[in-house]
Amino acid sequence: MKQMGGLKKILILGCCVIGGIGVSAQDLHFSQWFNSPLMTNPANTGFIPDADYRLGANYRNQWSSVMSEPYTTMSVWGDAQVFRNKIENGWMGLGGVILKDQAGAGTLTSTEIYGSAAYHQMLGYASLLTLGFNAGYINKRINTTSLKFPDQFDGQFFDNTLPTSVQIDQPNCNFFDMQLGMNYAYFPTNNLYLNGGFSVQHINRPRESFFTTDPEGFDSRLARRYIGFVNASIKVNDQVILDPMGYYTSMAGAQEISIGMLAKYNIQDNGDQQVIGGLFARPGDAIIPMIGFIYHNIKLTFSYDATTSSLKNYNNGYGAFEFALEQDGFYSQYNGDRRQSLCPTFKQ
Repeated sequence: MKQMGGLKKILILGCCVIGGIGVSAQDLHFSQWFNSPLMTNPANTGFIPDADYRLGANYRNQWSSVMSEPYTTMSVWGDAQVFRNKIENGWMGLGGVILKDQAGAGTLTSTEIYGSAAYHQMLGYASLLTLGFNAGYINKRINTTSLKFPDQFDGQFFDNTLPTSVQIDQPNCNFFDMQLGMNYAYFPTNNLYLNGGFSVQHINRPRESFFTTDPEGFDSRLARRYIGFVNASIKVNDQVILDPMGYYTSMAGAQEISIGMLAKYNIQDNGDQQVIGGLFARPGDAIIPMIGFIYHNIKLTFSYDATTSSLKNYNNGYGAFEFALEQDGFYSQYNGDRRQSLCPTFKQ
């Protein structure tokens, strides 16, 4: 029984490693974290500087240079401002996210569906305080035919055609998850905007396991994940906007830091056409250049993770690439009147 418990530990820990790289990354491991606002912080729901609603999609492909089947993560999301005419100096935000992650050759697949809500309240004329939460249903499934266990080692290779004593109780794992967050924004002038937020994911600590019971000494409950960010928008002149920002997350002793800046150049005076360039860094891990453009209410950005850690000896510095697409819109009754948004805008 002790040997069986040990094998279970190996399998669970292996799945957690896979999940930590592929699925927990989906909690938020988009390098363009600022283009996945609802999973960065549910208080971002309905926090739209220059529109009434927005729709977005993200795609990440990583480790294609060292794996025949790379890790892929994708999401679609949307949110909207509601009750703007019913709440004095405030509004609600409602939204949702669907995420899917595939680790390698289908060994571990995760599907996550979240609903999100937030309340935004103006504090005077130049401050905004927001509280938000999301709740989601997560399904993780494992393809056991792709797994190899310690007792399938033939002395030279792992052969999954050999019999194994490890039996997985349930190839599907389902659980309920919650995240809470808050934001504060300060915009004293039309040329300056400051924002910071903090959120906690897995606040209910759901159990994530492919076994009905945990081996002795092992806790399959997800650790809480803490996320903080700060960002600013500085309008340098009528053509240039600078957006410095930073992001930090910590979960079960693992940490990630991302710092960098975007620069937006307005091709047209009204800001309907812009080109975007940016550079970010995860110290000790990767340098991330980004390019993109805005055409009317559509934004498309592309980024690439150039590996700087010791992994570059194996992948030649080729890390991951990402695409992010976003479309903003206005309710018909506003007829495109951007002034209805209480959040600051740097468009003319």
